[in-house]
Amino acid sequence: MGGVKKKTISSSKATGQQPSDGTNKLKKDETKPQIKSQRHKSSVIIEDINDVSILKGMKAITVQSISKVLGVKISIANNYIRNLESKGTVKFIGGYSGHKVYSLNTS
Repeated sequence: MGGVKKKTISSSKATGQQPSDGTNKLKKDETKPQIKSQRHKSSVIIEDINDVSILKGMKAITVQSISKVLGVKISIANNYIRNLESKGTVKFIGGYSGHKVYSLNTS
């Protein structure tokens, strides 16, 4: 349980050293290597999927079920359902707390 103790501020000022908190600070000449995050943009064009037969087999159409069937992100599936709703292909039938349920519009 022994070891070198952290020096007090007053004693470190007397010796001319700065107190070390365990982190290695870089000098002004040294810079951290900047890692650019590579974000993948979802450039999937859902409008190309005009085949409504995918939706015919579903009893209840939800954003999660569409994303699972098409293999896309939920945000893309959400945009797709909104598009279908504006065209009148699907209609909103219920849901709660943001989980909307749609059905295929037969008319």
